[in-house]
Amino acid sequence: MSNAAAASILLRQFRELTDPKKGVPCFHIELEDDNIFLWNIGVMVLNKESIYHGGYFKGQMKFPLDFPFSPPTFRFTPAIYHPNVYRDGRLCISILHQGGGDPTTDEPDSETWSPAQTVESVLISIVSLLEDPNISSPANVDAAVDYRKNTEKYKERVLQEVERSRQDIPEGFIMPDADTAYGQPRAEEPEQDAVDDDFWFDSDESYGDDDSIMDGNVSEDDDNVDNVSEDGMDK
Repeated sequence: MSNAAAASILLRQFRELTDPKKGVPCFHIELEDDNIFLWNIGVMVLNKESIYHGGYFKGQMKFPLDFPFSPPTFRFTPAIYHPNVYRDGRLCISILHQGGGDPTTDEPDSETWSPAQTVESVLISIVSLLEDPNISSPANVDAAVDYRKNTEKYKERVLQEVERSRQDIPEGFIMPDADTAYGQPRAEEPEQDAVDDDFWFDSDESYGDDDSIMDGNVSEDDDNVDNVSEDGMDK
């Protein structure tokens, strides 16, 4: 699959997730330097009973050039204290692991990455993992021990991070409220709004550890997007 095809699929999903009538209100998504392969995401928990409620947890999602055949990666920036988050902020979650590739893992293929997954399904899984960690195979052993044996200490640490994270709320951004966030039903089809900006990816910037992004431009022209199916193949 060409880089342009991957970019078109990502562009479609980006537009849907940032559409106020269709997007999920617990995520604030922007592109890093208009790079469609690099998303900056603010993760919020709307459940008022959650210890994570009120926090704005910054993260960055990187997409491979063969998306959706390979999964993206997600890193909290800065790292948060959580059983499934490494100390450098990298998130360990089944849905971001390539399915069927490692016979030593006990993760069922139904829980790992497949081309049928979307960015939205990944983000929803991340919010779910915040409150329901997988402690059977922790990325941060200390956090897993506190979660199991020192509940109050764990909650205190999380509440401190929630308070710190509020400093990262973008200027002018209004935090969503659980009582009103879903007051307007989500649209079944995205509106075809006129968009003037072009999204591009810069060949001069490194991507990940080993990859580099090839030259190319991705326009938000509807005809270009519609010529690519969701499975990543040209129609």
